[in-house]
Amino acid sequence: QAQLVESGGGLVQPGGSLRLSCAASGYTLDYYAIGWFRQAPGKGREGVSCISSSDGSTYYADSGKGRFTISRDNAKNTVYLQMNSLKPEDTAVYYCAAVTVQSPKELHKICTYLRGADFASWGQGTQVTVSS
Repeated sequence: QAQLVESGGGLVQPGGSLRLSCAASGYTLDYYAIGWFRQAPGKGREGVSCISSSDGSTYYADSGKGRFTISRDNAKNTVYLQMNSLKPEDTAVYYCAAVTVQSPKELHKICTYLRGADFASWGQGTQVTVSS
């Protein structure tokens, strides 16, 4: 089972930038996806972005397209979410999550749908607040 720890959240002004980190450990299989999700008070958990282990393909929800960039550093076992041009509606607790799949062809589906129920391991979350 994967162990995930998020960091990098904080308070930022609208239009500012923030980089979140997700340190992952415990993976022994080759095929898995790491996703970023967020949850604002009183709202459900929302998929933000995803990256696959097979080829590094990246996926973004409409909310972050053009503003967010997901990347990975395999040597550090870390996935990043670079968030630029932040808006107040980006305020939420951000979680990273992981899921192992049977084959790389499943990664596209998992990352495209970005369903929280498809991810088995979750971090504790890091707060992002966008406010002036």
